[in-house]
Amino acid sequence: MRQARAACAGWPQPASLPARARVAGMNALTPVPRRTGSERTIVIGFLSALVALCWAWLVFRALHPGPGDTAAGMAMSMEPPPPMPYRASELGLVLGMWVAMMSAMMLPATTPAVVLFARVSRLYHAVRRPYLATALFVLGYLFSWTLFAAAATLVQWALHDAGALDNGMAVTNATVAGLALVAAGVYQWTPAKYASLHHCRTPLAFVLTGWRRGAWGAFRMGVTHGRYCVGCCALLATLLFAAGVMNLAAAAALALLVLTEKLAPGGTWIATLAGLAMVAWGTLLLFP
Repeated sequence: MRQARAACAGWPQPASLPARARVAGMNALTPVPRRTGSERTIVIGFLSALVALCWAWLVFRALHPGPGDTAAGMAMSMEPPPPMPYRASELGLVLGMWVAMMSAMMLPATTPAVVLFARVSRLYHAVRRPYLATALFVLGYLFSWTLFAAAATLVQWALHDAGALDNGMAVTNATVAGLALVAAGVYQWTPAKYASLHHCRTPLAFVLTGWRRGAWGAFRMGVTHGRYCVGCCALLATLLFAAGVMNLAAAAALALLVLTEKLAPGGTWIATLAGLAMVAWGTLLLFP
């Protein structure tokens, strides 16, 4: 018992948290029994349904391209005319596509953090509606990625109007694609990447030390957690411009890489090796 207490004493126990929150944190630190409570099943089911819905919508968009898709219907022409500028409704569809893409790619990797938040919320008796707080945490997380999606939409808008995208919404300039790969690969080795990845791989300290009360506090915690994940994976997501924004195979491959980096043992080494592969691939594009 003394050894167990000594081991637990090394974990963060901020004085600003009430005693019940510290107890909840200690319960999360101890070995989890086989039956972890209903929050795990409910959270995983909710996130799985949301991810499946996003992928289904993306597949539908890929099979039924709309007027906002770059060069839709121009493949039959040898010299397609300049693309028509996006209308407001088409920009809305592009933004929705990016939000769905980011949700489908990033939510699976953040599931453990959401389950942990739900568990602490349920054990922390001051949270009257733990599942509502968990939903707001997820909403805040997606808000951070929505801001990234808005920026990506603006980039796609500029590339589209410049005629720099092909039928698959990939950049036509191999040099730009090569530079994107090299930039994403080099970023995999930077301290900023490792700091963000460490946060995403070990969310326990954030949930305990960054706890905020109330519905607004849950949303803000989700935004903060999402901000770290954007810092970890934003450059990986921009590789969709090189592979094709509607290239679902590339999106699935990037989602698998993100999942492996954040959840697999040795995820930091996987990130380093992936960066090396990206730099090599980009160099081949730059110097064929």
